[in-house]
Amino acid sequence: MILSTTSTLEGHPVENYLGIVSGETIIGANIFKDFFASITDIVGGRSSAYEQVLREAKSTAMAEMKLQARQLGANAILGIDLDYETIREGMLMVTVSGTAVKVYS
Repeated sequence: MILSTTSTLEGHPVENYLGIVSGETIIGANIFKDFFASITDIVGGRSSAYEQVLREAKSTAMAEMKLQARQLGANAILGIDLDYETIREGMLMVTVSGTAVKVYS
């Protein structure tokens, strides 16, 4: 599956547009990650616990989107947009969407 944030792929003309596909994940931080992240915030640096959770959420949302595209017969997704949204304290939603297409290989 070819993934791109652009609307075209050089050398791969679009044969057929199959529709919009998306993936969503809602994640919550647990008390231990919150505790260690607060220590990191105080002493400075990056919060690796939160970064790992965000990577997992992004991966899950991308996998869901790719599954939808495969079910439509796509071999690429164009115009991918990834968004992070705070739902409430301690909860984050990761959404990804794009256009499933069949491209000439």
